[in-house]
Amino acid sequence: MIDGFLALYIFMLAAFTGKEIIGRVPVILHTPLMSGSNFVHGIVLVGAMIALAEATTPLGIAIGFIGVILGAGNAAGGYVVTERMLEMFKSSKNEKKV
Repeated sequence: MIDGFLALYIFMLAAFTGKEIIGRVPVILHTPLMSGSNFVHGIVLVGAMIALAEATTPLGIAIGFIGVILGAGNAAGGYVVTERMLEMFKSSKNEKKV
């Protein structure tokens, strides 16, 4: 039971620390931050796939499968958002100069 409380404590500490750190990032650095977080999402996806491979009970398999689906969606969505943010910095070639 202690291990569960320790894991919950570490999760809550990481969540609050992450919120504080990301909340203080200047707007101009959000694109590089998003690219770095996509790397972390890929690691989470690999961890979910390993957890799914090691699952033996139907509940463990279901939770692992949901973790893989959510991790893949999160990683893919992060790259889509990063691409859209980078498009904002490109100049329009069809724009007429006055």
